[in-house]
Amino acid sequence: MTGRKKIIIMLLAVSLILVPFGSSAVAKNSDYPIENSAELMAADFTVVRPLQFIGLVSGTVFFVVSLPFSALGDNVDDAYKMMMVEPARMTFLRPLGVF
Repeated sequence: MTGRKKIIIMLLAVSLILVPFGSSAVAKNSDYPIENSAELMAADFTVVRPLQFIGLVSGTVFFVVSLPFSALGDNVDDAYKMMMVEPARMTFLRPLGVF
């Protein structure tokens, strides 16, 4: 394999790794859409919210199990926010039908 092909492959690999980080930052800063529909609300209520509740429960279990390691790493607050607060906010405080 030539040096030029290696560089192209490395650039492609790095870009594929970094692209999701940028899209999540953009998504986190976007506002909720103004328009909504009954279909989206029904799908949210029957499918998405129960799955998010399961995610909240499993996140709580993982938080409790990882608590000693988080305490040693001095990032208990970060783990709490990511594993418990954010799933709870998305499950209970997000407007119905807004994903």
